[in-house]
Amino acid sequence: MSFFKKIFIWLFIAGFTIPFAIFAFYVIQEEFELSSLIEYKPLTTTRIYDKNGEKIANLFEEEHRYYTPFSEIPTRAVEALLAIEDTTFFEHSGINLDAIFRALIKDIQAGKMVEGASTITQQLVKNKLLTRDKKISRKIKEVIYSLKLEQQLSKEEILERYLNEIYFGHGYYGIKTAADGYFHKDLKDLTLKEIAILVGLPKAPSTYAPTKNYEISMGRANRVVSRMYDLGWIDEETHKQALAENPKVYDDTLTRNGAPFVVDEIVRTAAKYGINDIKSGGYDIHTTIDIKLQEAAANSLQKAYEGSVERTSGYKGKKKKQVVVDANLSTELLEEASLLNGALVSIDSKTGDILALVGSVDYKKSSFNRATQGRRQPGSAFKPFIYQVAIDSGYSGATELVDNARTYTYQKDGEEQKWQPKNYEKNYDGLVSLREALVHSRNLATINLVNDMGLSVMTRELKKFGIQNLPDNLSLALGTISLSPLEFSKYFSSFANNGVQVEPNLVNYIEKNANVVYEKTQKSTLITEETQSYIMTTILQDVIRNGTGKQAKVDGIELAGKTGTTNSNVDAWFVGYSPTIQTVIWFGNDDNTPMHSVETGGRIAAPAFSLYYQNILRLYPQVQRKFSVPDGIIEVNIKGKKEYFSNTSKPPRAETENSAEETLLF
Repeated sequence: MSFFKKIFIWLFIAGFTIPFAIFAFYVIQEEFELSSLIEYKPLTTTRIYDKNGEKIANLFEEEHRYYTPFSEIPTRAVEALLAIEDTTFFEHSGINLDAIFRALIKDIQAGKMVEGASTITQQLVKNKLLTRDKKISRKIKEVIYSLKLEQQLSKEEILERYLNEIYFGHGYYGIKTAADGYFHKDLKDLTLKEIAILVGLPKAPSTYAPTKNYEISMGRANRVVSRMYDLGWIDEETHKQALAENPKVYDDTLTRNGAPFVVDEIVRTAAKYGINDIKSGGYDIHTTIDIKLQEAAANSLQKAYEGSVERTSGYKGKKKKQVVVDANLSTELLEEASLLNGALVSIDSKTGDILALVGSVDYKKSSFNRATQGRRQPGSAFKPFIYQVAIDSGYSGATELVDNARTYTYQKDGEEQKWQPKNYEKNYDGLVSLREALVHSRNLATINLVNDMGLSVMTRELKKFGIQNLPDNLSLALGTISLSPLEFSKYFSSFANNGVQVEPNLVNYIEKNANVVYEKTQKSTLITEETQSYIMTTILQDVIRNGTGKQAKVDGIELAGKTGTTNSNVDAWFVGYSPTIQTVIWFGNDDNTPMHSVETGGRIAAPAFSLYYQNILRLYPQVQRKFSVPDGIIEVNIKGKKEYFSNTSKPPRAETENSAEETLLF
């Protein structure tokens, strides 16, 4: 046998056997390759909602996908898909030989590939398991995998995987994701035309995307609808209505993040809710946030910030008609403006549910959450705790306190030190009522109150609030502890909630695959009697009526609260509440340097509080506007002014014996 003849025989044998060898290789490999489709568990997007079911944000890693079982996919969606992509889907075994031959003839006639013949099964295999390379080896794999997949899964299971896996453009993976993204609808609420738009997308997601090429997308959708009509799957009237419809299409960002500080906080604290795969586990997180109040809070904080920038520019000799933080300001002012920031936490007074959480004036400039992670001194905003202890011990608003300067001595590092505290106004009144002392935030009266009651007694009684790291000296009267606005919200809630402290909650419940995996538990602690708490509320109302918090006032609703300004104007606070909602607001420079000398709690934080509650009335005019008077409160008219007492905080005996007007309120 000649050499060339041997070569020919070996080439013939190789040409005959190699395809079978390749085929056998892929058959052996297919079981491992197909596992990701047979046991289909894609990474899915977590959705975050506000308390009313409004979506706040989407959380995902690489692909934005909502998963939907076949039972929830509308029949019309399946029909539309089959009409345009694979009419004989329920008849073939994974490949359509007739379609392959028709496509082959057209390709030969054209001299190039002009028509494909992929079934839905093949498309699924190609998208999930293979590359898009036009190689014979890839095509062999596609055919083998498709045939095998049809043996492993039912037709319904293949459709379920296809409609959850395929890319629909604009970053949307899966038909449920696309329905929500393009139309803000659930699958069951889609019109036929909207369905047709969606099933027409996988062929060329970028070309047919309705956010980019609306008319082209409508043309593709009309072909889908007409194909359904030609097949007899819809009637003429349905056909005409669908062709005439021009659905509204939304062009959203993928995250649709309407409350970034809330979302960041949930991600940061996910472990405490038992979640370790928050961006891929497909959770539905239902928060306590009210997205309308969240927006109002952010706006109120921003407006107060702009007011401060305008004031400080005015004090530098700049006369400005509007607030513009730009190069028109001096370098010094620009530095001050960039350092100045704020935070706000608003809760439902009875439940502790967080209604709004804002961690900075502008998230784009600073995403650090000062509301939950920043720790600052509350200053005089801490004084209500001191005065509540006194009221619970039998003091009342009418009790006289000493408002005189004293020199206190103490030991530090073995040496005697002297402390000479002063009032903010740098004066003193001698004797002042407890009510007036708190309303006008008198430092000396507060320090003398602590000293007279006994520092150890005061510290022991303050522990009932759960406050950590209380200083063991008289400086605690001036709020020298450090805490975050969120922590402050918890401690202060006993004033707003009739003597009962509540734990702030950010999440109501969490679901996964319609199963509840987390549900909040209500935590509360009785701090004081309702009557004693109400006495404090009446005093804090006066803070806003005629004290340091006048700029927090809002017409049409009763409010109570307290300002706080630390030494050298480093921190400015306003902490207050209506009959149902409590809010904590903080402003300060991020590097702990003093703000401008005009910026106090009453000047920068109180206006933000006022703006926020104005928005509450606008959004929810039916909100409770007056504080309820509990049983056991005694109202006494003393020297023309109302004062409030109880069985614990009794009316002054001398006044009642001199026929002061006394009324028991029920």
